Amino acid sequence: MRNLRYSLKQAEVLAAAPARWNILTGAARSGKTYVSYDLILDRLVYGGEGDRMLLGRTLQTLERNVLSPMRRRYGVDVVSQTDSKGVVRIGGRAFYTAGAGRRDDAEKLQGLGLVYAYGDEVTTWCPEVFQMLKSRLSCPGACFDGTCNPESPSHWLKADLLDKPGLDVRQWHFTLDDNPFLPPEYVANLKREYTGVFYERYIMGRWVAAEGRVYPMASDDPEYIVMRGPTHALRGAWYISVDYGTANPCSMGLWCVTENGLAVRVSECYFDSRRAGRQKTDQEYYDDLRTLAGGRPIRRVVVDPSAASFIQLIRRNREFPVWGADNNVADGIRVTAGMLAAGRVKIHESCRDALREFTLYRWENGDAPVKENDHAMDDIRYFCKTILDRGHSI
Repeated sequence: MRNLRYSLKQAEVLAAAPARWNILTGAARSGKTYVSYDLILDRLVYGGEGDRMLLGRTLQTLERNVLSPMRRRYGVDVVSQTDSKGVVRIGGRAFYTAGAGRRDDAEKLQGLGLVYAYGDEVTTWCPEVFQMLKSRLSCPGACFDGTCNPESPSHWLKADLLDKPGLDVRQWHFTLDDNPFLPPEYVANLKREYTGVFYERYIMGRWVAAEGRVYPMASDDPEYIVMRGPTHALRGAWYISVDYGTANPCSMGLWCVTENGLAVRVSECYFDSRRAGRQKTDQEYYDDLRTLAGGRPIRRVVVDPSAASFIQLIRRNREFPVWGADNNVADGIRVTAGMLAAGRVKIHESCRDALREFTLYRWENGDAPVKENDHAMDDIRYFCKTILDRGHSI
């Protein structure tokens, strides 16, 4: 049932006596989550009586990142399906499951006396949930195992737990090179695809602040992402991404995803009401959307989820399928940066406003981009995260 092949870092984790807080942090695909599955099994015989709990940013991410891989590895006799009450049985022991990404998720921990808790993607949690967890991890000998990718040095997890003196905390730092079982070609591709702050965090596993240009691979060498010449020969699946704005600019991009997975922003519609001296109505923007589509079979329009009235107008017209976009900014920028660096996304030379914004889009202090020159950047992020990253493109 156990995997007897471990990296040196994984073996070190399994051999260590547990602290109250055990945090595996560092690069993506470095082996930290994989070895944490064995930690969960090890904790079945550790500690006394009390409740046990598994938490992730959402129940869906917990299922995808932890429970489904554990079932594939150990079998459903060891890791059961989650029942209607949100309980999963591991090695015969009952574990509650809960999301931790929203403030009201903290209520799900009230009344529990935990002897063990496991956390996936802890840096994506709402801090109020983590604070509640501290008070619930109250049984004698209670401990917590958690995994995360590093974020800004000012992140609450680093400030309130990892760097706080006097706490019973053990931290393991993983880099991508700590996983010797990955194919060398895959590792080389990952190192090419991540740039700037994302290379530091997701390859080297460092807690570094985001600063400078958001997409340096595009602004340092714009020709790297530009497609020139005619586009009429492009064949594939067609999409439109929309960052809706009334007082702020509205940006729409028409995309073709070819059979080999290349995504090309073929053309765009960019309207700045301040520059034009007037605002457009939802109907006028819908007319712009139809013009941009140009009679093509649009598989999906992805729209800023806050643009509720415009989304409803698209649905009422029943001409285009529409989704509210995934608006996780940090994750969306990471995905977009990787796709740009890998050459999976190209911008046609006619999309002048998108190319202009690439050279101006910068990080603010911390992990948030400056809210300027970001309208085409947002619609491109919506497309990359909602369509390409979810595998809906072909």
